[in-house]
Amino acid sequence: MTSRSFLLLASALTGVSLLLAAPASASPAPSLAPASASTGLAPAGACFTWNRSLSEGTSGEDVRQLQIRVAGYPGFGGELAIDGEFGPATRSAVQRFQAAYGLEADGIAGPLTFGRIQDLQKGDCSPANFDWSELNQCGTDWSGGQVDAVTVQTNVLVTMWKLQALRHAMGDRPIGINDGFRDHACNDAVGGAPDSLHMYGLAADMSAGSQGFCALAFEAREHGFTQILGPGYPGHDDHVHVAGGTGRYWSAPNCGL
Repeated sequence: MTSRSFLLLASALTGVSLLLAAPASASPAPSLAPASASTGLAPAGACFTWNRSLSEGTSGEDVRQLQIRVAGYPGFGGELAIDGEFGPATRSAVQRFQAAYGLEADGIAGPLTFGRIQDLQKGDCSPANFDWSELNQCGTDWSGGQVDAVTVQTNVLVTMWKLQALRHAMGDRPIGINDGFRDHACNDAVGGAPDSLHMYGLAADMSAGSQGFCALAFEAREHGFTQILGPGYPGHDDHVHVAGGTGRYWSAPNCGL
């Protein structure tokens, strides 16, 4: 895909993004702004609280916040739109999330569903088993990529919740993260592609862990990752690369994918 195509993609993503406040200083974890009409976010320690049940036909910021947290449950080969509209795809994602955690899979997000999400969520909005710093190993302030820092953080948050879903599906065994967001300088230093999805905050590279590369690559197909590159793909024999926000492309030839 050309750089121009990715810029058009990034522009489209901005329209459906969860809006996070940019950090006040260079730090691996963003400082979240007080809740407002534009962001819908609460200070660290509270993050977001739902005050109504959500079902098909509802819309709003609370739906969008829910979509972020169930983004890892779109079904095989899918990717959930983060648009604040509770349609059939969101209902199905909620059902899969509920089933994964032993809840009644009715597709209605109510107190039990939100309670489980809150159990998984840390005060900075990241999921329980992944940290902002893991997705920013270059140590930048989220700027200098292919899109603005706010959009990068948006995309990274979605990526982390997808990773959380993948981890849970793999028996809640730890998944190591080798790489996440890169600014241009960091991307150049590691020899990344000029239009790498890492520079949008859309990608993560995983180490094998106890699961093994191939098992991770195959399971990632269920959790919102439309780009999966692993063993046998040039330069990917020592990690599995996963990303969203683009057309489906899966290649891990040594795994049969």
